[in-house]
Amino acid sequence: MIWRVQLGGTFCPSDILGGWGALSALSDHATRVGGRGSRIFLVSDRTVWALWKDEILGSFGAGTGMPAVHLVTPGEASKTVATVAECWNWLASEGARRDDVVVAVGGGVVGDLAGFAAATYLRGLGFWQVPTTLLAQVDSSVGGKVGINLPGGKNLVGAFYQPEVVVADQRLLDTLPAPEFASGLGEVVKYALLSGEPLLEKLERDTTAVMSRTPSAVSRLVEECVRLKAEVVQQDERDVGRRAILNLGHTVGHALERAAGFGRLSHGAAVGLGLLVTLSVSESICGLAPTVLPRVRVLLTRFALPTTIADIDAGEVLAAVGSDKKTDATGLGFVCLRELGDPVWGVRLEEAVLATHLEVVLT
Repeated sequence: MIWRVQLGGTFCPSDILGGWGALSALSDHATRVGGRGSRIFLVSDRTVWALWKDEILGSFGAGTGMPAVHLVTPGEASKTVATVAECWNWLASEGARRDDVVVAVGGGVVGDLAGFAAATYLRGLGFWQVPTTLLAQVDSSVGGKVGINLPGGKNLVGAFYQPEVVVADQRLLDTLPAPEFASGLGEVVKYALLSGEPLLEKLERDTTAVMSRTPSAVSRLVEECVRLKAEVVQQDERDVGRRAILNLGHTVGHALERAAGFGRLSHGAAVGLGLLVTLSVSESICGLAPTVLPRVRVLLTRFALPTTIADIDAGEVLAAVGSDKKTDATGLGFVCLRELGDPVWGVRLEEAVLATHLEVVLT
C-alpha cells in the first residue's frame, strides 16, 4: 500500500510517497519534468548503483530520456568540500540549467551531498530524494537539511533546501546490510521517545517483525516517523524553535562519532548511545521516570545496537560537544525529556554535569 505525506515549505513543499513499490511513482514525476523540457541529474553511490541501477532507471519511464548519472564513493568520507565540488563540476560539464532536477538515490550521505549541490549550483536546482536506507527513509530525506562535513565537525556547512519529491520504497531496504538497517533503528527509537508511549510499546511488541523486515511492519514504522517529522518541520522549517527536539540524542551522538573517528560508529548507533546519555540527564534535571532508560537499553540491544562503547576519552567527547553547531552565545542548548512524548529543548547543561552522565555509555 502506498502512503503519502505532504510537508508544506516556505519555498518548496515536499510530496513524500512511501510504501512497498512506491518507486513506481517516479514515472509520473519524471514525465512532468520531461514535458517542460528539463533534465534529470542523478547522484548515487557505487554500492547502491551496482544493486539497483536497472530498477532505478526503469522507474523513470520514457518521460525524460536517460538521466545523467554521477557516482560517489560510499560512506561518510564523501561528505566533503572536494566531493561536492566534483558534483558542481559535473553539473557544469553537463550544462545543467536552473529548471533541471538533481535526484539523490542513496542513503543520508548521498542525500546530504546531492542536496547541498542542488541548493548551491546556479543558486538552486530542483531536488528529489530516493532514500535507500532505513535511516534516510525515516529521517534525513525529510525536512530539507542538506550539507557536508568539515574536519571540525559534522554538517557544519549546509542549507535548508526542501526536496520537491521524496520516494521512500521499503523494497529498496532488501539489500541493506544488517548493521545499516540497525543504524536506522537508532533514529526510529528517537522518534518513539518523541512520540510517546504508544509508539514505544509498538516497537517493543513488533521487534521481531521489524528485525525480519516484514514489509507491512517496516512500512508502517517509516510512515509514522515521517508523519511526526513532517509535522515538526512544518511548524519550524528553519530550525529556530521546536524543530530542535529532532536533535534528541544527537548532540552526544555526533560527539561520540567524532571522538571515535568517523566510520567506527554508525550514525544510528551513535544516536542510540546519545539517547541513553540524554535519558540519564533527563532523569537528573527534568524528572523523567527512571523506568525509561532501562527500557530503551533493552530495545537498543534487541535492535542489535550498542549500549556502551570502549576506548573513547570523555574529554574528547566533551570537546566535540562544545563545537556542536547548535551551540550559541548562551552555550549549548540540550534536548531532554520530561516524560515520553514531552521533550524540552534549550536546556542549559554544565560540562561537569554532562561528564557525569557520559559514564552511562563509556566503559
